[in-house]
Amino acid sequence: MISLADIRAAERRISRCIIRTPLVFSPTFSEITGAQIYLKLETLQKAGSFKVRGASNKILSHLTEIGTKGVIAASAGNHAQGVAVAAHSAGIPVTIVMPEWSSLSKQEAARD
Repeated sequence: MISLADIRAAERRISRCIIRTPLVFSPTFSEITGAQIYLKLETLQKAGSFKVRGASNKILSHLTEIGTKGVIAASAGNHAQGVAVAAHSAGIPVTIVMPEWSSLSKQEAARD
């Protein structure tokens, strides 16, 4: 089970390599649900999704084991971009394997 201490440790670990994205109140969803609904704008995150958070935490928590070998990821999109950004931030080599049918924009974003 993941504890609150684990979550706080991950937050400290990744804080230097992610963007602190805002929460915005959604009047529409709040009205529909009858609750106060806030949206986390992870599209503003590096690589455009929350995937960079998990990839950064995984890489940084195993950096000693990874060493100079680097990491490999296989994905058709957001995960590939998240791992690429996380590896670059950590200063380690990364190989991204994507299906040929992946969109060119996703391929270019992972490459960049």
